[in-house]
Amino acid sequence: MVKVQISDRGRPLGSPFRVWLNFRLLPFLGAHLVKLLRLTMRVRREQFAPIAELIAKDQRIILTFWHRRLVLMPAAYPFKRKFADGRPSGVAILSSDSRDGEFSAAAWRWFGIHAVRGTASDDGAKALVRMIRAVKEGWDFGITPDGPRGPRQELKPGVLALARKTGAWVVPVCVGYSRAWRLRTWDQLLIPKPFCRAVVRYGEPFQVLPGGEDEAQAKALEATLNALENWAEALHG
Repeated sequence: MVKVQISDRGRPLGSPFRVWLNFRLLPFLGAHLVKLLRLTMRVRREQFAPIAELIAKDQRIILTFWHRRLVLMPAAYPFKRKFADGRPSGVAILSSDSRDGEFSAAAWRWFGIHAVRGTASDDGAKALVRMIRAVKEGWDFGITPDGPRGPRQELKPGVLALARKTGAWVVPVCVGYSRAWRLRTWDQLLIPKPFCRAVVRYGEPFQVLPGGEDEAQAKALEATLNALENWAEALHG
């Protein structure tokens, strides 16, 4: 069993039963509910060929998407990658050292998603170093540049810094649903309804070159993500 990582940071977690309930059972149930929901849905991918080509050439990618599209985002990463020694690789995310971060990391683990622990809002430099190390070790990365607390659909600079330091390709992506529930959260998180249709659409991949203009590239990426968001909103009306 994977160790609960925040216990080493002096955070009170409660009794062993509460640790098992909050950081083992509930993440398991949440992840498998999403998997069950996914089985009821028809999913297709658009503009996928350039991404598959990058993977075939063993290039690292950074999937970049707004936080409100998080629930079904594992469908955007259908690849089975491995390290040179045969161990499974794949995609990683940044997950905070908090209780919420521990819950998130435990849930995403059921999708084969690796959690890099750190909090961009509290110690962005340290979190960036950990993300750079993960990409250089062979992980792809998934980033919500308006997370974890917003403002909604406003780009933060971490994704461009990670791309510049690693040479990984930034891949804008969005998942649209024909029918979905809209939660009253800061990001208006969308939960697809059972038996709906889902479409994963990718933007054009690009690299961030050393010495590039951060502000111009940030505005261009934000515009691309918002264009994908407008497309997805039109999909489910």
